[in-house]
Amino acid sequence: MHAKTFQVKSPVVCGIASLGYDHMEILGNTLAQIAGEKAGIFKHGVPAFTVPQPDEAMNVLVEKSSKLDVHLKIAAPLDSSLLNGLHLGLEGEHQYGNAGLALALCSTWLQRTGHAKIKYLENNTLPEKFIKGLTTAGLQGRGQVVSDEIIETERHGDLVFYLDGAHSPESMDVCANWFSRILKEDYRHISLNTHEHNQSRTSYESVPIDHNYTSKKKSEQILLFNCMSVRDPNLLLPHLMSTSAKHGVYFKKAFFVPSMSVYNKVGKAVDSPKDAHVDISWQLTLQRVWENLKSGKTDAGKDAKKLGFKGEEIVVNSEKGIRNFEGSSVFPSLPLALNYLRDTVRRNQSTRFQVLVTGSLHLVGDVLRLVKK
Repeated sequence: MHAKTFQVKSPVVCGIASLGYDHMEILGNTLAQIAGEKAGIFKHGVPAFTVPQPDEAMNVLVEKSSKLDVHLKIAAPLDSSLLNGLHLGLEGEHQYGNAGLALALCSTWLQRTGHAKIKYLENNTLPEKFIKGLTTAGLQGRGQVVSDEIIETERHGDLVFYLDGAHSPESMDVCANWFSRILKEDYRHISLNTHEHNQSRTSYESVPIDHNYTSKKKSEQILLFNCMSVRDPNLLLPHLMSTSAKHGVYFKKAFFVPSMSVYNKVGKAVDSPKDAHVDISWQLTLQRVWENLKSGKTDAGKDAKKLGFKGEEIVVNSEKGIRNFEGSSVFPSLPLALNYLRDTVRRNQSTRFQVLVTGSLHLVGDVLRLVKK
């Protein structure tokens, strides 16, 4: 069955968030091409907002909006002082830009539909409901921190997963900045499930670290990574590694695993493996890129397919197969990788393990299902 495309023919207001090199197999290979596709939501005479964009993208948005008589405005990032001492519910400095765009869109919709006649920044204040929405918003898999529930019952805080579904070069930088920052904070974030207005969401509370417990322990950072084969790891992994290194964060080891998800793209399910053999040729490619980067080979290959695995079908028995280097391993399944991590924690009583999970929202969702029973 083919997915149907639905189009809003008469929107009240349109918005375009920060553009980057994502979904290039559909949108194009340059920011100008991507911006041109994104500008397809513009409708004649309908106001639109965006955020500050690179000139290459902004020029296209301005040109497209002018042709359709669209009043295009640039929404300024949210001023944190407007939150009355509270913090955005979503982690990351980039979320203040997203919040500013959300405010512009919501207030314009309210005004144009007659639901509210007030201006959202009247007297340099925000309505209480706006503040509540911005400070309680949650999004699983983006800047989320959870402890492994199995290890947590044995050793408090010794296996913690930092989840962010970043899958573009720009979001890799954001992810690495977030991970590095949160490691340096004096608080450990614990994920809680709360219910509000009969809807489930994820929120976070900060609990002071038990310094008597952690002072004798060292921390090691592990990367758990996968990305779809339509993405170029030579664009993703260097951003992640270099941005982390700028903050003094170096991964002790990187694990590469296939996703368990039955979806390889939105709305398209694939059959689950029917036997114990899994093709991990793509994960071996990711590992090779990582090892080349670690060894200082900045020219790791512009095309990941040229790294020695093109046309080569490599299968590993899912009960046994692990390919190891000193700084990385490939596992034929995510459960095997998680079990290896748990066993490693049990063998290392003096070490806390902090695992960054990124590269794929599919992978992030799979990890959440396995570490939160």
